[in-house]
Amino acid sequence: MRINALPSGNGFNFEISHAPEKSLARAGTISTPHGDIATPAFIPVGTKATVKAVLPETMKELGAQALLSNAYHLYLQPGSDVLDEAGGLARFMNWPGPTFTDSGGFQVLSLGVGFKKVLAMDAQTFRSDDVIAGNKERLAHVDDEGVTFKSHIDGSMHRFTPEISMQVQHQIGADIIFAFDECTTLHNTRKYQEKALERTRAWGIRCLDEHQKLTLERSQKPYQALYGVIQGAQYEDLRKKAATDMAALRSTDPDSPIGFDGFGLGGALDKKTLGTILTWMNEILPAEKPRHLLGIGAPEDLFVGVENGIDTFDCVLASRIARTSAVYTMVGRNNLSNAINRRAFEPIDDECDCYTCANYTKAYLHHVFRGKEMIAATLATIHNERFIVRLVDQMRQALIDGNFADMKSDFLGRYKHRSGQARD
Repeated sequence: MRINALPSGNGFNFEISHAPEKSLARAGTISTPHGDIATPAFIPVGTKATVKAVLPETMKELGAQALLSNAYHLYLQPGSDVLDEAGGLARFMNWPGPTFTDSGGFQVLSLGVGFKKVLAMDAQTFRSDDVIAGNKERLAHVDDEGVTFKSHIDGSMHRFTPEISMQVQHQIGADIIFAFDECTTLHNTRKYQEKALERTRAWGIRCLDEHQKLTLERSQKPYQALYGVIQGAQYEDLRKKAATDMAALRSTDPDSPIGFDGFGLGGALDKKTLGTILTWMNEILPAEKPRHLLGIGAPEDLFVGVENGIDTFDCVLASRIARTSAVYTMVGRNNLSNAINRRAFEPIDDECDCYTCANYTKAYLHHVFRGKEMIAATLATIHNERFIVRLVDQMRQALIDGNFADMKSDFLGRYKHRSGQARD
């Protein structure tokens, strides 16, 4: 029986080049039809085929190796058929490298319970399967077949199933796509977490079947790698069961069953136990397949991810906080709108090599933020994205050089962090 036999020589591959002993951390390369990704790597988020306020050419110049967009948002606008006709996501937005698309499963959580983009939660709070944020309408309803949801744009009703998610993502044309999953909150009861886990497993089989069918039907298109998504909230046995089940999952084709090309580690997470949760999953998942941590991107959490076996990350946090004047530095976050920056004729960070730090001062950025000028978001986003991309690049080099522990200790010894995760 051949596993992952779709099709031979498809242009997708993962090779580990460095793996420290007695550690889950590793450095390697993901190869896709649109280029390679040296791992570990941070993948900036361009939710609607754009990183807000920044040109795709600038994202390439600041070191981004790939970009991630969201299937739910692109399905609603401009429509996945438009991207298919345009030649795929990368060509549509003039991006020269690999692309990812999230499946839309997270939107089931955010639309269903109204918690918007927050992934980091406290596991020690209330439990309810009817949880919904205050003053919010439940816009999505989940059943075993899929999700019915109301568009946040015009109120129209839509239906996502595993098959539709695969069809949408194949039309969008990203190099790496994700299976449709039900993303729960940490507030859901244990009983519901078990139900959602089984639902995600069953949807995984349906995604594999549809992916296999569409890949054969669209054989003239570049191959798209499909990642399965591991859920299980804060429960050790559920996380381990999900990792075991998804690693073993195959399509139902009796002659040539396929498995997942990689795995996305998803769901709401308790930041205090992030490393432990990642270890539960990554000690089980096959080492030869890449692992992507969905929606996590604060500097301190990236170290936890890398040392516990994560290869790629995505998160909107860097760009979102930039638009509010918050920027990263080697000693922590700085709010450029604060009065202390009014006469600060120096770069955001003396150690940063980004375009913004090379050409502008904190005093100028303070001025344009206070004046609500559009350039403010552009310059701050360039800095933040470069800061995070470069940080993970430095982690990769430290793994190769064998001094990751020293590099981590040096950075965290200086950096004063503020918790917060975000995912569109």
